Amino acid sequence: MSTAGHETAANAPTAGEYIVHHLTQWNTSGHAQKNVIDFSIINIDTMIFSILIGALGLFVMWRVARSVTSGVPGRLQAAVEIVLEMVNDQAKGIVHSAESRKFVGPLALTVFVWIFLMNAMDLLPVDLLPMLWQLVTGNEHAYMRVVATADLNATLGMSVGVLLVCLYYNVKIKGVSGWVHELFTAPFGSHPLLYPLNFAMQIIEFLAKTISHGMRLFGNMYAGELIFMLIALMGAAWSVSATGVSLFIGHVLAGSAWAIFHILIVTLQAFIFMMLTLVYIGQAHEAH
Repeated sequence: MSTAGHETAANAPTAGEYIVHHLTQWNTSGHAQKNVIDFSIINIDTMIFSILIGALGLFVMWRVARSVTSGVPGRLQAAVEIVLEMVNDQAKGIVHSAESRKFVGPLALTVFVWIFLMNAMDLLPVDLLPMLWQLVTGNEHAYMRVVATADLNATLGMSVGVLLVCLYYNVKIKGVSGWVHELFTAPFGSHPLLYPLNFAMQIIEFLAKTISHGMRLFGNMYAGELIFMLIALMGAAWSVSATGVSLFIGHVLAGSAWAIFHILIVTLQAFIFMMLTLVYIGQAHEAH
């Protein structure tokens, strides 16, 4: 091997360094920082990709709405109609107030489409966008995570948004006095001695639903992202040898199989987050 080849091998990152690099956010802290919750730091990559993908989803839905036809629909219109019908049926079955569904239905549709598109970014090659960014900016290293739903800050932010909607409907449907009464009398009954216990249980329920709502989406997408990185390492380890060729073939087969399976995960996680959003809002309409 030439001197240049030895230098390249020496400078190449180890498997651990490669994974840590790809799990590091591009943020406003001024230094590399992995996935942590710090309200003084903004993950720039999460903000950019979530906003761009949200805008893309809105644009596509707007274009379909403008070009809708009563005749034979095109493929995109047919796909959107299937999604609309699915969301509408789920909303009707969970939120029984027709007035509330005027807002909750579009909200559920937005949640499903937005999360589906953010999840689908995981199907891009792991190194594609960071390498393109390095070429454009000239930076030697690009810290860029393109799957916004693999950032705990993003998923908890969305689940907190759902919590605020639930609190709004608790007050709107039951009134301030009715909701406060429910906070202190459910689930164990209206007795002064039980008020503190009831209130504590209500707060724990709100916190548990919000945290689990965000953690479920984050955990699944983070794990999927990590598996794609491990598969990418198999391809990076190829060489002109029996072991190297086997690793490359395994990389192609495993990557293809996981990508196909991941399509189901991408869709399922968006559906689950949407359904839990509807369920929690539906619960806000019910009196204990």
